[in-house]
Amino acid sequence: MLRILALALSLSCASAFTVAPSALPSSRLSTSSLNAEKSGALPFLPYPENLKGYAGDVGFDPLGFSDWIPMDYLREAELKHGRICMLAWFGFVSVDLGARIYPLPEAYKGLTSVTAHDQLVENGAMGQLLLFIGLAEMISWIAISQMLMGSGRKPGDFALDPLNILKGKSDAEVERMQVRELKNGRLAMLAFSGVVTQAVLTNGPFPYV
Repeated sequence: MLRILALALSLSCASAFTVAPSALPSSRLSTSSLNAEKSGALPFLPYPENLKGYAGDVGFDPLGFSDWIPMDYLREAELKHGRICMLAWFGFVSVDLGARIYPLPEAYKGLTSVTAHDQLVENGAMGQLLLFIGLAEMISWIAISQMLMGSGRKPGDFALDPLNILKGKSDAEVERMQVRELKNGRLAMLAFSGVVTQAVLTNGPFPYV
């Protein structure tokens, strides 16, 4: 009798840990996840939906910034950094090339692209840049904040087209120009990093070889 009772208790305990097959999580991926759109730049990651509709979109957002920062703000920042770096590369190289083309003031004699910054800070010239760039930043923030509140302004658009490059252009042509600016800006960000690194390593004039 005791053996039968022990056997019954054992079976009841085992059944308590038995789960019906339907209750187990399926090891198969759902059809929707398999057919989900993939990133063009990183095919092993899902396509970041917040990038859709923006010029130059190749689905590149591996860290998911667009999930928690407004895309308009991200695009504004990208355009601003690209434009600054296009000017910065030209300005950095011009310091070395300028001394060969035209005579420099006595205070700037012997300056190179690497040493110019510290010297101009001592002479006070960089203070003017700080002032005017600071004013430009404060004024531009008004347009950016209004954009984030839904003014309809497009990122990076300051209605600055003195040469009427976009005048009379179709939407497709305008987008093509926007993509060109993005690509040149992205290249300039890499180029400026590279030219500064090369100039410091070689400590020589342009082309820093």
